[in-house]
Amino acid sequence: MAEEDALKKQADLVRRLKQEKASSEEIAEQVAKLLEMKAVLSPEEGKHKFVLKTPKGTRDYSPKQMAIREKVFTIIIDCFKRHGAETIDTPVFELKETLTGKYGEDSKLIYDLKDQGGELLSLRYDLTVPFARYLAMNKITNIKRYHIAKVYRRDNPAMTRGRYREFYQCDFDIAGQYDAMIPDAECLKIVHEILSALQIGDFCIKVNDRRILDGMFAVCGVPDSKFRTICSTVDKLDKMSWEDVKSEMVGEKGLAPEIADSIGEYVKLHGGLSLIEQLLQDPKLSQNKLAKEGLGEMKQLFEYLALFGISDQTSFDLSLARGLDYYTGVIYEAVLLQQPKE
Repeated sequence: MAEEDALKKQADLVRRLKQEKASSEEIAEQVAKLLEMKAVLSPEEGKHKFVLKTPKGTRDYSPKQMAIREKVFTIIIDCFKRHGAETIDTPVFELKETLTGKYGEDSKLIYDLKDQGGELLSLRYDLTVPFARYLAMNKITNIKRYHIAKVYRRDNPAMTRGRYREFYQCDFDIAGQYDAMIPDAECLKIVHEILSALQIGDFCIKVNDRRILDGMFAVCGVPDSKFRTICSTVDKLDKMSWEDVKSEMVGEKGLAPEIADSIGEYVKLHGGLSLIEQLLQDPKLSQNKLAKEGLGEMKQLFEYLALFGISDQTSFDLSLARGLDYYTGVIYEAVLLQQPKE
């Protein structure tokens, strides 16, 4: 039987991983698959045999691992406090309607809870939307806050690559009215301080602006109705080749090939102040109000980052998109330039 052959192959894989002394996470992931296959093949046996395992996409942490986590959290919290932030806490679940419509195509990854008596609830997907709800409920207009807590995503887990269904986020937000780019520059300085203090290796902070992206889509000919869905596809460039991204734009999203090619010319660009200056003179982008506004503020941001001494480790990257609908201005993420040592 094909199922029995697959089971034998899976068992052989588990044995081989143990012999090769693979990581405990990878072994645990493959053992869990083996147990699931056994349960399917022998359902009667499964009824009488309770399998002890963590739910898919989750894991336990040993005392040694927790000691490392606590040290990391201490470094992060100390930095947040140095920058004047105070902490809050919010419920692990929210009203479903609070979370609906905030995450674009990722909304399908929200965990919905069974109705427990009149309220439709969901586990929080991130800490940002609950923070916005907290501000609106309490009529708070100015606050620097940090929040470290678990969030939940019904994603396809890849334990060996660090993609879980339950994981921590460490949020730092500045709410209020400020001169343009000052809060953004401070947030980037915090990212730089924390990653430097953790000593995990060389890193680069990629920066972009959703206004520049939207302006780019407009001048390339993307219909307004497709901005967000094309943005979600561009966001996959760190995991997929340009050819695969273009194929998804054209084949799945219905974009004309020549429009995708125009986008491709822009999203391959990355650099610093000189690139921003170049794009401010771009015959297409310079005529788009949104793009021109975003580029002007991006130039201002890099001038602040130079004052902070971190512009050399920051890259203006037009391929950085981020798929969530609530991003409207500056977006950024940090990437390690080499794999960390085991």
